[in-house]
Amino acid sequence: MEIVRSGAVLGAEVRGIDLRAPLDDAALHQLEQALSEHQVLFFRDQPIDHGHHLAFARRFGPIQTHPAYPHPEGFPEIVVLESDREHPSRIEKWHTDMTFRPNPPLGSILRGRIIPEGRGDTLWMSLFAALDALPAQLRERLEGRFAEHSFEHGFGESLAEPGGRERLAQALADNPPVRHPVIRTHPATGRRGLFVNSLFTTRIVDMDPTESTDLLSFLYEYMERPEFQVSFRWQIDSIAFWDNRSTQHVPVHDWWPATRRHERITIDGDRPV
Repeated sequence: MEIVRSGAVLGAEVRGIDLRAPLDDAALHQLEQALSEHQVLFFRDQPIDHGHHLAFARRFGPIQTHPAYPHPEGFPEIVVLESDREHPSRIEKWHTDMTFRPNPPLGSILRGRIIPEGRGDTLWMSLFAALDALPAQLRERLEGRFAEHSFEHGFGESLAEPGGRERLAQALADNPPVRHPVIRTHPATGRRGLFVNSLFTTRIVDMDPTESTDLLSFLYEYMERPEFQVSFRWQIDSIAFWDNRSTQHVPVHDWWPATRRHERITIDGDRPV
C-alpha cells in the first residue's frame, strides 16, 4: 500500500489496495494514521458491493445511521445521496457531518456510483490549517468557548416541506441542540482545529447574539480560503474517506440537471473536547 500526498494542505491518494479484500491489522493501522495525518483519503477503481463497503467501514468503528436519508434495501447503514432533474441537491453549504449529535462521526466513507463526466467535484477544507492561520487575537476570543449545533437548523428546508415535520418528528425529538467546543482537539494527534460550520452551528454560547452572529459569519467566510482546501474529481468506483473531526466539505454544484449518486457510510465518533 502506498500513500501519495495530494500537494494541497490536506488529502492523499491510497494506492495498491483492494477494498474487496479483508483489511488486516497492519493495513488498518496504516490507514488510521494516514487519515489522521492527511484528513481525507482518496481511492480509485474500487468496484465494491454494499457488503464490502460495510465490512471496510466497520474496521474503523461502530456505524452511525442517518434519520433523514434513504438507504439500499437491506443496508440501513448505507446512506444514498442522489440528485437529478426532479430532485436537485440541497447540500449547498460547507459542513462537518452531523455535528448536531453529542458524538459527531469519526468520519465517512463515500463511494461514487453515478458521476456526471467532468462535473460534481467535492471540496474538503482543513480545520487544522484554518485555526493555525487565524490571527492570535481572534484565536484568544475563541479559546474555551462553546457553540450550539442544531438538527432543526441544518434540516430547516426539509422541515418546511409539506409533511416535513411529521416525517422528521422522531429525528427532531432524538436530536435536541447540543454544545461543542469552538476549538476542538483531535483525539488521535492532539492537533487543534476550528469546529463550527454554517449548516448546523447556530450561535456561540454566552456571547452577545449580534457579536456571535458577526463572529460566526466571519469564520465561515474565512475558512473558505482556497489555501485550506483540496478538490477531488470523482469517477465511478472512486472513494473518499474523510476525518470528520478535522474537516468540512461541500460538493461543487455544477452537475444539475444530470444525475449524481453517492453512497455513504458514517463511522461513530467521540464527544468533542
